[in-house]
Amino acid sequence: MNYKMIGRILALILAIEAILMLPAFILTMVDGEPFVSRAFRLTFYIMIIVIVLLMFLCRNARMKFYAREGLVCVGLCWIVMSLTGCLPFFFSRQIPHYVDALFEIVSGFTTTGASIISNVEVISRGLLYWRSFSHWIGGMGVLIFLLALIPISGKNHGFTLHLMRAESPGPDVGKLMPRMRETALILYIIYVALTVLDTIFLLLGGMPFFDSICTAFGTAGTGGFGVRADSLASYSPYLQWVTTVFMMLFGVNFNMYYLLILRNFKIILKDGELKLYLGFFLGSTLLITLNIFRLYPGIFVSLRHAAFQVATVMTTTGYATADFDRWPVFSKTILLCLMVSGACAGSTGGGMKWARVSLLYKAMRRNLRKLLYPRRVEVIRMNGAVVDERIVDNTMAYLAVYCLIAVGSFLIISLDGFSVETNLSGMLACFNNIGPGLGEVGPTLNYENYSVLSKLVLIFDMLAGRLEIFPIIVLFSGSTWNRK
Repeated sequence: MNYKMIGRILALILAIEAILMLPAFILTMVDGEPFVSRAFRLTFYIMIIVIVLLMFLCRNARMKFYAREGLVCVGLCWIVMSLTGCLPFFFSRQIPHYVDALFEIVSGFTTTGASIISNVEVISRGLLYWRSFSHWIGGMGVLIFLLALIPISGKNHGFTLHLMRAESPGPDVGKLMPRMRETALILYIIYVALTVLDTIFLLLGGMPFFDSICTAFGTAGTGGFGVRADSLASYSPYLQWVTTVFMMLFGVNFNMYYLLILRNFKIILKDGELKLYLGFFLGSTLLITLNIFRLYPGIFVSLRHAAFQVATVMTTTGYATADFDRWPVFSKTILLCLMVSGACAGSTGGGMKWARVSLLYKAMRRNLRKLLYPRRVEVIRMNGAVVDERIVDNTMAYLAVYCLIAVGSFLIISLDGFSVETNLSGMLACFNNIGPGLGEVGPTLNYENYSVLSKLVLIFDMLAGRLEIFPIIVLFSGSTWNRK
């Protein structure tokens, strides 16, 4: 294990986090909030001390990096980034308990959107900005940002490959360009362009500038932290439709946008995952619209709320325009199922991903055929290409570990005595990085009443869900640290 190289990357991540925290700090000074500004300064002092210590202890690091280091480094970076990123909330006493502050920032970085804050409108603008900006940072991944801008070493030595594979969501990481660093840069350019475009459309609809920036950050990262207590319910129908469209856009595999720039329309139209994603969105929206149209004045109002909630759950964003916990059981069941499926691989959305769902279905179908025809040899294809059996095995392993963590987490948080609906939806909402669930954690409520143990479990679930489970499992596995 190359501990020194991991330490150097941790130091770089903390330095980037401190730089990204500066706009929020400046905003607190502009607004004349000395106590919150002092909290940011104290956080900077702690981060600088840790950075200096890490750089000193990890000098002369060996320039070698393997898959194990990549997985460990990603897991550690996200944990350390969260442990320091929550300090402004804690030091300012706007979130007086450290575990609550940690829950809030982990929810931000993992783009979950689950909150323990009852009324966000009493929080300072600087902290609200940092809270929403954490979605944007975590949406594409801070390590991919590092790869895009900073060459860790002149010859790469496998850094970019292993870090990007460990952090990027989806069954497999594909290259847009021959070099991984160029791929990371292209992804971030597309990410920034879509965020700017979203902000412009929100401003054109009359949304205040601060609200537009924070809403665009939450939409881009598919996170869902808002600056109003009712999320997006009090905004105009135009702004809700704009957010619906951009939530769906950020839930698409970013490779599709690169192919769109290259005008390679044939591959886009043949993409099976994109067809599943859009097909389930349209089908679920239609079914829910028909199920809830008696609750609202007109079919178009029902369609708007249905489309918004399906989009926010499918893309794991977590915004709300209506209290869907009051909808009929049929509509809530559809939303609960969509919590697991999530968005597309290679997007900023969470969940299991439609590529993985499709792969699991095809693997199950192949195994059933083998029971009938034991000697039959059959491969699995996605978009016309044969899927490597290694990817199939990893997907099956992912499903097994997913179920084990889900059951274990559900059992532990059930000790708090909430209803089955509350605990199951809350666990799925955190594990799949969605945010609001049903019952006591519905869109108009939050997670503040859970115990410290349950919050720690849900923090683990949010990190495991965002990092596709394996980096967190590897980090806490004894064999990872065994020299033999």
